[in-house]
Amino acid sequence: MNLTLKIWRQKGPQDKGAMVEYKVNDISEHMSFLEMMDVLNEQLVNSGDEPVAFDHDCREGICGMCSLYINGEAHGPDRGITTCQLHMRMFNDGDTIYIEPWRAAAFPVIKDLVVDRMAMERIQQAGGFVSVNTSGNTQDANAMPISKHDADESMDAAACIGCGACVASCKNSSAMLFVGAKVSQYALLPQGQVEAADRVLNMVHQMDLEGFGNCTNTGACEVECPKGITLVNIARMNREFLKASIKG
Repeated sequence: MNLTLKIWRQKGPQDKGAMVEYKVNDISEHMSFLEMMDVLNEQLVNSGDEPVAFDHDCREGICGMCSLYINGEAHGPDRGITTCQLHMRMFNDGDTIYIEPWRAAAFPVIKDLVVDRMAMERIQQAGGFVSVNTSGNTQDANAMPISKHDADESMDAAACIGCGACVASCKNSSAMLFVGAKVSQYALLPQGQVEAADRVLNMVHQMDLEGFGNCTNTGACEVECPKGITLVNIARMNREFLKASIKG
C-alpha cells in the first residue's frame, strides 16, 4: 500500500505544533500500525530528518503506552484493541491517515505524539490500592469468600490499562471511566471495604485537581475503550462517592 500520513509534529511542550505530511510506500497489509511508523521513521532518519516521537512498550496491548488518535478515533478504526494491535489491513491503498496525540488539558504534549499521562498515575496514587499489613498477620485470600459474580466484575474492572482512550474520546476530556474502573476494582471485594470511603473521595478529588472534565453521558469512552470497560463502573463510582460523602 502507498499511503499519505498527516502527523502532528511538535518539538516540545511550549512549541506550537502543526500537521506535517509524509508519504510511505510499499506498506504490507500484515504490518501493525507501529511497524508502519517504524518504516516512516527509518525513512526519515535515512534522509537526515528527525524521526516522529511516539510512545510504545510491550506492543501486546497490555501497557497502553501506544495511544494514538488515528483518523479521529482513539486507537484507530478497529475495536477492542490498542494502537499496537491495529493492523494496516484496516486501511486501503491510497488512504490519507491523520495521526495525532491525545487531546486533553490534563495530557500535555511532550513531543510529537507523546503526551504526559502522569495525571492518571497521580489519581491511582491517591487511592487506587489496598493497604495491607504484611507483618505476619495477613490472612489467606481463600479465607475471604467472594461471590463469582463480584469476582468476575472486579476482574473486568481491573482489566483497565490506563491508556487514556476514554479521556481522548470524551468531548469533556473526562477520566471518569478510568477512575470508575479503579474504584470498582476494590469496591466489589471485601479487601477494599476498609478504605472504601477515603479511596473514592481522594481519587475523585485528585481527578478534579488534574483538570479532567465531567462525564458527558454520551458513552464515547465505552465505545473506544480497548479493554471493554463499561459505563456500569461510572455508576458504581457515583454510588460509592455519594455514600462516602453522606458518611462525612
